[in-house]
Amino acid sequence: MTHLWVRAEQRENEDRVGLTPEGAAKLIAAGITVTVEDSQTRCIPTDRYANAGATIAAENTWPTAPDGAIIFGLKELPDDGTTLPHKHIMFGHAYKGQPAGQILLQRFKAGGGTLYDLEYLVDEAGKRVAAFGYWAGYAGAAVALKCWVAQQKGQIAGPVTSYPSSNHMLADLQSDLVSTGTHRPTALIIGALGRVGAGAADLCTNMGVPTTRWDMAETARGGPFPEVLAHDIFFNCILARPGTPVFVPAGTPHAARKLSVIGDIACDPDSDFSPIKVYDRTTTWNSPALRVHDAPPLDVTAIDNLPSMLPVESSEDYADQLLPSLLTLTDRDSGVWGRAKATFDSAVGL
Repeated sequence: MTHLWVRAEQRENEDRVGLTPEGAAKLIAAGITVTVEDSQTRCIPTDRYANAGATIAAENTWPTAPDGAIIFGLKELPDDGTTLPHKHIMFGHAYKGQPAGQILLQRFKAGGGTLYDLEYLVDEAGKRVAAFGYWAGYAGAAVALKCWVAQQKGQIAGPVTSYPSSNHMLADLQSDLVSTGTHRPTALIIGALGRVGAGAADLCTNMGVPTTRWDMAETARGGPFPEVLAHDIFFNCILARPGTPVFVPAGTPHAARKLSVIGDIACDPDSDFSPIKVYDRTTTWNSPALRVHDAPPLDVTAIDNLPSMLPVESSEDYADQLLPSLLTLTDRDSGVWGRAKATFDSAVGL
């Protein structure tokens, strides 16, 4: 019997979930046992899962789940060094040389568990079967615009928060922009044809921000890219991988530039392949902007759980995309699960 155990997220400012109650009901109807941990912060109330037929477990009890249970969460596990004997579905951030990711893989190897990394659930053509990209782009663009607004007032952006809906976010951001007058910044989006870029572009359009939209054709020459410096805001919306050009070299803060805000929505600063070379750590909800140069200012915003600013919309969207794959968990030797297992095995040397 396949048993999916949906854990409560243990990270601050993480209210999303990868399975809706409607999805849980469909898994149960397909013969999959579903356990959902209680959560004080999840954007979908626990009682809706109970009404859908799921078993409810106490919050954060996944380490004692039955041996055969597949633990399903989104963001990282507690960094407590414990070994991991279960199979886990989550975003591991472990396959691009990230130091924390290497530690995570060692925990799996020591415990005999398996990581099915959500970023590496792909179809036969290598395309991801589910992604939060659109809402990451949407929220990331909003945060970058908040950084720009703060600069216009001689400040650095203050804390950000989650919103009940995207309409609430737009209303808040519109108020911020109006407070600066009628001038609007210009933005360059790299990765504009992807889901992340589409989200960033839609937010900018809604806010009346003129955008230049680039994708692979415009970056094929490999750089340098002076056009980045000629815009007020630059959005990086592509995943770092071997061969990715450098869009923002280390010397950018001291160059002649109009650029004052970098929204690294892909947010992989500790990857060897990061195309943004002016910072080395993510930013947070409490401190969304990292100032890398003072005069003229240059701020980087790189929050790694942006979709949680719109937890309900992003969760429902992602869960709908992922559900067809979850329904195939009864056969983990092939398809998306077999490919994800092969990626894990290669990473840990199995």
